[in-house]
Amino acid sequence: MNQLEKLENQSVYILREAYREFKSLCMLWSIGKDSTVLLWLARKAFFGHVPFPLVHIDTSFKIPEMIAYRDRLAAEWGLQMIVGQNEAAIAAHETYPDGRTDRIACCKNLKSEALKRTLSGEWPRRRFDHESRQYREDTNHEPYTGVIVGVRADEEGSRSKERYFSPRDRQNEWDVGDQPPELWNQFKTDFAPGTHLRIHPLLDWTELNIWEYIERERIPVTSLYFDQGNGKRYRSLGCYPCTKPVDSDARNVSEIIAELRSGKFANIAERSGREQDKEDGGSLETLRRDGYM
Repeated sequence: MNQLEKLENQSVYILREAYREFKSLCMLWSIGKDSTVLLWLARKAFFGHVPFPLVHIDTSFKIPEMIAYRDRLAAEWGLQMIVGQNEAAIAAHETYPDGRTDRIACCKNLKSEALKRTLSGEWPRRRFDHESRQYREDTNHEPYTGVIVGVRADEEGSRSKERYFSPRDRQNEWDVGDQPPELWNQFKTDFAPGTHLRIHPLLDWTELNIWEYIERERIPVTSLYFDQGNGKRYRSLGCYPCTKPVDSDARNVSEIIAELRSGKFANIAERSGREQDKEDGGSLETLRRDGYM
């Protein structure tokens, strides 16, 4: 069994354990390469059917191609697609692009707060209607207490502190110093009632593993990851006011793999194009403690 097969087997095992143990379960889909690999693994784990909803937090500042890609796959793969949004903050222009707040406060408004209220069912959720291919208000307001997320430990420092099964409190806040040990792949899945769980099946994957798996499985990804002729491509996707492409001539998956193997980005952080990560030394961990995905 090679490395990709081992990673795939472990991720499928964690997905099945999560489905068995937690009934109010959903999966976050950011539309990026990692969470799309996670979605692909979920389809494998459950024989082509994803038995829980996919949740996307739409900041209204995503690159339009990302939204088109989301809706195309939701239709083609028969996904239970749920979208949440901080409509009040957007309407009040309490966002960074509008100049009413800084990047970190914007992330808190449009991502952390929107995620928290969408998961709890306090705010309206929109569900993809496969017949009309439109989003309509979801009549289900039950909270999701188990959330599957496609974070990787190698992506940035705060994520390296995560567990496969990581508890949050009722406010989605994360106590980094109070997490269960996961020694010898013994996962703790017995938590007190009311505990909110984040589940991370991709923790052991690297950026290179992700692209190798995308190539092996021929997983469709948005073309934003590829050079379109201007010598630039996105290495990490986010909101367009705060996410910049990197210098790269990689035009397809094979060329991205070759680029990563060459060591070109060995000393350049994967999220180097994310401007909000540069606001202060620990901005992302601060956001994640408050419930950021």
